[in-house]
Parts: sequence; structure tokens; C-alpha cells
Amino acid sequence: MMSRIEWKQGLQSCVLAVMVALAGGAGLLAGASTAHAQSAPALRGLPDFTELVEQVGPSVVNIRTLEKVAARPQIDGMDEDMLEFFKRFGLPVPNIPRQQGPRRQQPEEQPRGVGSGFILSSDGYVMTNAHVVEGADEVVVTLTDKREFKARIVGADKRTDVAVVKIDATGLPAVRVGDVSRLKAGEWVMAIGSPFGLENTVTAGIVSAKQRDTGDYLPFIQTDVAINPGNSGGPLINMRGEVVGINSQIYSRSGGFMGISFAIPIDEAMRVSEQLRASGRVTRGRIGVQIESVSKEVAESIGLGKSQGALVRGVEPGSPAEKAGIEAGDIITRYDGKTVEKVADLPRLVGNTKPGTKTSITVFRRGATRDLTITIAEVEPDEKAVAKAAEGNGKGKSPSVAAQQLGLVVAELTPAQAKELKIKGGVRVVSAEDAAARAGLRADDVIVALANTEVRSLKDFEAALAKADKAKPVNVLLRRGEWAQYVLIRPAR
Repeated sequence: MMSRIEWKQGLQSCVLAVMVALAGGAGLLAGASTAHAQSAPALRGLPDFTELVEQVGPSVVNIRTLEKVAARPQIDGMDEDMLEFFKRFGLPVPNIPRQQGPRRQQPEEQPRGVGSGFILSSDGYVMTNAHVVEGADEVVVTLTDKREFKARIVGADKRTDVAVVKIDATGLPAVRVGDVSRLKAGEWVMAIGSPFGLENTVTAGIVSAKQRDTGDYLPFIQTDVAINPGNSGGPLINMRGEVVGINSQIYSRSGGFMGISFAIPIDEAMRVSEQLRASGRVTRGRIGVQIESVSKEVAESIGLGKSQGALVRGVEPGSPAEKAGIEAGDIITRYDGKTVEKVADLPRLVGNTKPGTKTSITVFRRGATRDLTITIAEVEPDEKAVAKAAEGNGKGKSPSVAAQQLGLVVAELTPAQAKELKIKGGVRVVSAEDAAARAGLRADDVIVALANTEVRSLKDFEAALAKADKAKPVNVLLRRGEWAQYVLIRPAR
């Protein structure tokens, strides 16, 4: 029979054995966990944007625009609309003391829009979108410390939607400009702006894609950062606190954010801003060709190999392209030593070239490549193009009153343009505003009929417009490239 002491010693031995076994198992488990941790990828947490907001936030501004509108005329001290109300319902007009002499009406300033911007330099230069300040009679910039300044518009460029304004202030916190070439899809980015007038709103997301072709001169940055009306002109910021873009557009079917937004790359915007600050306008190069993309089937059939370059559909008479020897049917594959991968590359490369520059251009023609030398011309500013069209209307006369009421400025269609479109004639739209713009017309559309009357020249256009009923919508048949469509221009009442 086991004594009490022996039993106690045996129990202690068992406990000790169990503890040793457990310790060994724990060691094995620890070793396995360590090995698993070494083989598994490290988990990353979500980024903290607080430091970025503190760093960049003071450089972001709110922009309000105002426009002057004529004050409503008053009759006998009463608003005209109110007087009409009393007359329409046969009510007695209240006895209001008559004003002594004619009352001079002063224009009233009304809010026009809200946007965002950011400080480029400590001496008061601010960058924003051109559409934020377009048509504004007064621009008010508000800093994060609540100081307000009336800003002067230095310059705005509609093609890239970039504008620069100046405020009288010094010692301002300027942003740091980043390198867009280092930006990658999937990278975290942040936006600060004033959506719906809510100042200093911070939103964040990732870069969805780069080089999105939604404009002639801009390869946009696509993100999923929440952008809404009022964010326009604000900065897109990377995790290093650098501005890499200007928030400019959204894709939406509702008017609000739907998960896709676009920013102007900051390198493109800085090139524009430098010209705006130097001269108030942007000069761009042109060579005078109409181009389109090269399909895979065409590329294979002509021996080009892969789908690349820009197919020349037409060459303007007397243009740099014609003088250089470029022909319709050529495929431009290189410009100034740079490969033209897709059709949208060419307008950007040419547009960024200083007018007057001689450069090389490579074309693929009938199975072989040719190197040509071309001298770049200048794209005419929009206001000059409109003025030139106005001079050509009616032997130097301005556009007719009827055309102006519709918001149209048109010019004669050249024989080369008519031949390219395979039409007998028409008039080219130089600019479309107000009613014409609302109807969907835009520059370079060709009007071939108006009010069911064929239009081959400016004379035909003016005659058809004169006969049209001004009180009713005017039907217009237009050509836009290879397509024809009808639109209705509804005159403003």
C-alpha cells in the first residue's frame, strides 16, 4: 500500500510531466505561428489622412463668384411683376407714394456659383477650374482662416479647364506640386474642397486609372474620390502631401457623385498656368489635319502590324501638314521623336509645341515609313476665330440679329471641307451659345438645312433664318463628322 508521502511525490511527478509536455507543445505552436507569420504577407491598415489635412488644408481655398444683373424696374414704387398681378386679377392698386423723378436702377450682384482652388505661390496666385470663374463679374476667395479677398482673373483656358486668379496677399501657404509620372493605379489619394458650399470638406479614395481620354488636350486621372458640385478646382493630393491633379469632372447620370471622378494632371495644369501668368493666354501648336484611330483590321491589312498611330483623314489646304508633304491616308506614328500610341496622343503633343518650332514627324505610307520636317503653326484663340467668322459673314458685316438671338456664329464652308464631308455645301458653326448650345450644337458642326430649307452658303442660311417663325422652335439639320442629325433650337422667351 502506497504511503501518503509516496502518493504525493507521484502526483508531483505527474504534474511536472504534464507541464513539460504543455511547454513543449506551446513551443511547437509558437514555432509554427512564427513560421506562418514569416510566410504570410503583412497586413496593411487603412491610411490616416489627419496629418495630410493639417499639412495641405490651409492651402485650399473656397471660391465664390458673383454676377451683376439689371435690377427690376419699378413703377410708382412697386415692382413690375407685382403691379401686373394686381391688374390681371382686377384688384385695386395700393396707394403707394409716387417716386420723385425717374429712379435710376443700379445693377445687383447675385451669387453665381461656388468652387474650390489652391494656393500656387505665397504671393497670392491661386489655381482653379476655368468653368468656376467663367462669366463671373466678381470672384471672392476665402481662406481657411476666414479672410476674404476679391480676386483678379489672371487668365483662363477653356480647352484644359484651368484658370489662375490673383489675390493681394503675401506669406500664404503654397502647395507642393507632385510628380504625376510616379502616380499609380490603386494608390490612395485625397481631395479637399467645398461640395455644395460646405467648405474644407475632405474625401478620399484610390486612383482608378490614368490617361483617360475624355478631352482633346488632357489625359485625365480617374479616381473614386467623392467629388460633387463645388469641389471643382480643388486639389487631388497623394499620400506625400503633394498635389497631383485638379478635381474637374464627374461621370454622373443623376448630377451627383456616382463613384467616378476625373482630375486634370498637375503637370499639364502647371504648363497652362505658366503661360497664363506670363501672358494671360495659352498658345498651342497645330498642323492642320483631321485624324482618327487605326483599327486592328486596318493595321494588319496594310502591314503596320499593331493598332497604333493617327490615321490622317484630311489635310487642310495651305496648312503646315500640306507643306510638309503629309497626305490623306498617311498614318502618323511618331512626332518629335515620341511614339504616337493612340490618336489622342497627337493633339496633345502638337498642342504642347511652341508655334514656329520645326520638328520631325514620321508617317507610314503604303508599306513604308517616311520622316518629314514640319513647322508648327498656332491655334487661333477662340475670340479671334469668332471675330474672323463675323468678318466673313455678309461681306464683313456682323452676324445677323436673328443668328445672334439663337446664339450662333457661323462661317462659310470651304470646298475642301464640303468635299471631305461629301456634301454640296453648308455653313460651319464657329461658336454656339445660349439657345443653340442648349439644343446641342457645338463648334465645327455643319448646318446643311434650316427650317426645312437647304443651306449651301451663308446667304442661304441668312435667307432661311429670315423666313423662319421666330416664335417657334427652329429645326436644324446638321452634319457632325459622318453623322447627320436634327436638332430643335428653342428661342429664349
